[in-house]
Amino acid sequence: MPETPAPLVEAGELLIDRRRRIDRPLAERLVALADDHLPELLGLAHRVRLAWMGPAVEVESIISAKTGGCPEDCTFCSQSARYTTGVARRPMLPTAALVDLARRTRALGGTEFCIVVAVRGPDERMMREVCAAASAIHAEVEIEVAASLGLLRDGQAEMLAAAGIHRYNHNLEAGPRFFPRICSTHSFDDRVDTCRKVIAAGMELCSGGIFGMGETWDDRLDLAFTLAGLGAREIPCNFLDPRPGTPLGTVPLLAPLDALRCVAVLRCVVPDAVLRYAGGRELVLRDLQAYGMLAGANGLIVGNYLTTLGRSAERDLAMLADLGMPVAERPLTGTAGLRPV
Repeated sequence: MPETPAPLVEAGELLIDRRRRIDRPLAERLVALADDHLPELLGLAHRVRLAWMGPAVEVESIISAKTGGCPEDCTFCSQSARYTTGVARRPMLPTAALVDLARRTRALGGTEFCIVVAVRGPDERMMREVCAAASAIHAEVEIEVAASLGLLRDGQAEMLAAAGIHRYNHNLEAGPRFFPRICSTHSFDDRVDTCRKVIAAGMELCSGGIFGMGETWDDRLDLAFTLAGLGAREIPCNFLDPRPGTPLGTVPLLAPLDALRCVAVLRCVVPDAVLRYAGGRELVLRDLQAYGMLAGANGLIVGNYLTTLGRSAERDLAMLADLGMPVAERPLTGTAGLRPV
């Protein structure tokens, strides 16, 4: 049999045998492996996931509680008011509707329900509404509540934590060098500042990115190592679904094997986080979606996304059953004590 490439051997020894992180040069060597060795890389990422996170898969549903009209100019986003995309503006959903949607998520086996709004950041009224919704959901549904409300000002993270929001989503979307190409109305540092506010307030940080926007592998590693340094506990792994009317609306889809390599390398860089298989996977990976679950992913967003359609939760749950992967009964936590190289 062909000899296992040295980068795979070294990464396995560090991540599985010695419980240590890989460094940037080793991650670059994993990226550079020929496609012939991609199955071995996926296998390594799966073993890392099992060693650090176990076999269970965390299932989550997200709801666009307020849709459209965002003043920011993120070039991938159909909810920006700057582009003509056909996304209708909808006001904030009432608390009763959010409670009902959270109840449906729990009935499907979901352990987390995320309230997402399209704004630069929440004003006082929105903060009151989201906090009230979180309290009402906790009172009636046995499920964790997460939120994604954009950039936070001083004191807002503490208010959300006090209302029982256990995770806050604020995706970095891309690495620091590539970020100015996809947004000019706020900076990468602005996003990092909100991430740090979330952690300081005692919430878990959910932060990830979008692959396939024209970034290089160096940009992808910039993102991965920034997320590792921030201590992200959940990392959404999205693939660009080009939205008509946005500046990225005609970008070609990411190649399926590159998408799988993104998942596997991200797992090797961040072995102790929930790696959430998210938007665009149905379009980019098509019949290869199950391979992502064998490449290190251990979380799923089921059902539809914010402005794009996913596939039914029943199909995703059937995929997990076929793979022999149990649905987590509570939010997952990784193994503590991971040491740097």
